[in-house]
This record gives sequence, structure tokens and C-alpha cells, in this order.
Amino acid sequence: MKKPIAKLVIKDLITGDGAKEELSLSLSKIRLLEQKVVLKDSVIGSLNFQVGNFKSIMITKSDQLALSQELSKRLQTDLKKQKLKTKLMGGAGLIAIAGVILILK
Repeated sequence: MKKPIAKLVIKDLITGDGAKEELSLSLSKIRLLEQKVVLKDSVIGSLNFQVGNFKSIMITKSDQLALSQELSKRLQTDLKKQKLKTKLMGGAGLIAIAGVILILK
């Protein structure tokens, strides 16, 4: 081989080796980026699952609060009824005692 052709061959080999190395590094970088995307998708999925759980908890708590308020209202109503019954029975009891006393005299 002549000297100028040998120089061109060496230059092409060096350029080819550099291109192969650059391709290898680019492929490695692409794989790393793909792994990052998969990890981010996993984190996003996990966070979406947690948001769903929190929404479910909030709905459950709202339902529990509504039920508690309803039961409290029922209890207050029942308590008022019982107080009224107690007053009536207390008055009836006094009338019954007075009637027995009058009958015994």
C-alpha cells in the first residue's frame, strides 16, 4: 500500500472505532433513560393508587360522620320522648298516690 492510502485507511479505522464507541455509549444512555421512565411510571402508578385510597378513606369518613350525626339526632329525639314520658309518669304517679290517699281516708 502506498503511504497516502495507508494514512486514509488508518484515519477511516480510527473514525470507525470512534463511531462504534459513540454508538455504544448512546445505546447505554438510552437504556438508562428507559429505566428512569419505567421507574417514574412506577412511582406515578403508586401515587395514583395512594390517591385512590385516600379518596376512599375520605368517602368512608364522610359516610361515618353522616351516620354519626343521624344517630345523634335520633338519640336526642328519643331522649326528649323519654323525658316527656318520665314527666307524665311522675305526674300520673302523684295522681295515683293522691287517689289512693283519698280512697283510704
